[in-house]
Amino acid sequence: MNVKHRILSTLAGSLVAFGVATAAQAQTTWDMPTPYPVTNFHTENIQQFADEVAKASAGKLKITVHSNGSLYKSNEIKRAVQGGQAQIGEVLLSSLANEDPLYALDTVPFLATSYAESHKLWKVSRDAVEARLAKNGLKLLYSVAWPPQGIYSKTALTSMADLKGIKIRSYSPTVARMIELMSAQPVTVQAADLTQALSTGVVSANITSSSTGYDTKSWEQLDYYFDVQAWLPKNIVFVSKKAFDALDPATKDVVLKASAAAETRGWKLSEEKTAWYIGQLKANGMKVLPASDVLRADLVKVGEKMTAEWLEKTGADGQKILDAYRKTK
Repeated sequence: MNVKHRILSTLAGSLVAFGVATAAQAQTTWDMPTPYPVTNFHTENIQQFADEVAKASAGKLKITVHSNGSLYKSNEIKRAVQGGQAQIGEVLLSSLANEDPLYALDTVPFLATSYAESHKLWKVSRDAVEARLAKNGLKLLYSVAWPPQGIYSKTALTSMADLKGIKIRSYSPTVARMIELMSAQPVTVQAADLTQALSTGVVSANITSSSTGYDTKSWEQLDYYFDVQAWLPKNIVFVSKKAFDALDPATKDVVLKASAAAETRGWKLSEEKTAWYIGQLKANGMKVLPASDVLRADLVKVGEKMTAEWLEKTGADGQKILDAYRKTK
């Protein structure tokens, strides 16, 4: 090989290497910790969101989903995204209520008890949630509701008095407050740890959705599910603003469009699967019952007190949201 050919060969090799390096640099990867099992409908929806982002961006943005608290526990996820250890994450909105009481809105008992009501509540409160997250350097992408919340118990419940002194699993400050007002004992347990908590007696009752009851096979430790439909809590998916702002305009647009699709799809999926989850509880031997008139009346009183407490904590901001929501009903 003469000198000219060697130079051309070297140059060609350098260009290939440069092309590989440039392609590698062009791909952005985000880690996404999530709290729930890979088979949970929230996680399934998130995985579809991640797949759509990868496809629509032609591989420029890859989101790796870490399910079931495997990368960070539920209560660590927001902090991890704020600190840059992860770029995008999912949490239960009401789990952030200790940071700001406004986040507790969708777990105020009997304020919004159907998908239609919950969606209206989200529409009038979204801007306020978005603004608060922005103060932490986070950008809200989308939200999806859980199925309505009920009470799992080892024994039949005819009134709130039947719950006195019982250790009940709590997953947010608002739920803990409700349990206290029911004269029971709240014990904070993350979803990933619920099965063990029930089997070891850390808790002996649970307030959650039919979905979580199915995921954790609650029929193995508990006998009753009272479908009180107290509220529909929501999960939110958010991204580090720094990570989002680093994307090129076309990829930003891809993320926003995939987020809008995930929100629409997730709400629809949640509502469609509610009846299926209830059916699975029954099929596995749980007694699924409505709340008695006495129990419902007791719980509604708790809800009225908690609405007043929420307004006291959130002031004018809370009143504005509540007034806007009531106008939609």
